[in-house]
Amino acid sequence: MPDLRDTGDRYEMDEQGLTSYADYRLKDGRLYIDYVFAPPALRGTGASDRLMKAIGADARDKGLTIVPICGYASMWLRRSSEFRDLVA
Repeated sequence: MPDLRDTGDRYEMDEQGLTSYADYRLKDGRLYIDYVFAPPALRGTGASDRLMKAIGADARDKGLTIVPICGYASMWLRRSSEFRDLVA
């Protein structure tokens, strides 16, 4: 799996020379995921799924709960048996 980068307000992951990302805010132990983006060339390849798995693992490691503002993040978390318990 590609490495996850945390810039302080965005998680990023590079694949095939392209960057998928998720904009976020952190407040009171909650990770608010505002927007998830995958470049058109990576759509349908599972890039956003891999990004969300890495974000979920990072949130769990840091003891955070997730508030999905983005529709994709919300749908992904509802369907994830591994990370749905992180939803605030």
